[in-house]
Order: sequence, then C-alpha cells, then structure tokens
Amino acid sequence: MQRRYRLGIMWFCQPYLGSTQGKALAIHWLLAASRKRPSRNMAFKLSSELVDVAKGSGDAIRKKEETHKMAEANRAFAHFR
Repeated sequence: MQRRYRLGIMWFCQPYLGSTQGKALAIHWLLAASRKRPSRNMAFKLSSELVDVAKGSGDAIRKKEETHKMAEANRAFAHFR
C-alpha cells in the first residue's frame, strides 16, 4: 500500500502492479509466513505454508485478503495516485 497525504488525511492507495511484481509479492508473503512458523526446518515450514495456501488458509492468504480489503475500502480515493 502506498500512503498519500491529501486534504489533511493520510490515504492508503493500492499501487499498480504488473504480473511479475504481483508474483514477486506473493512469493515474499509466502516466505515471510513460512519464517513465522515454529518448526526448525525451513523446507517443512514452506511446505506447510503451501498446503495451507492450497486449502485457502494461512498467513499468506490472510495478508492478501487484508491488502485487498484495505484497497476496496479506499477505492473511492484511487484518483489521489
């Protein structure tokens, strides 16, 4: 999310992302969510996160939904970009 200061208020606007940027951001979210898991082995953490993503749960999916929800809430102010 990008922050824009306009009319005395801080607005959060979703930046335009290309396909490669979107994929890179998704991989970043997956790795960050995997690092938070309590296991020692990174391969096991990543595989567990990928299984959770396939099921539709997990921290990476939660982060994606949170970002989309914030973008929907501020859609009316997209012209501030």
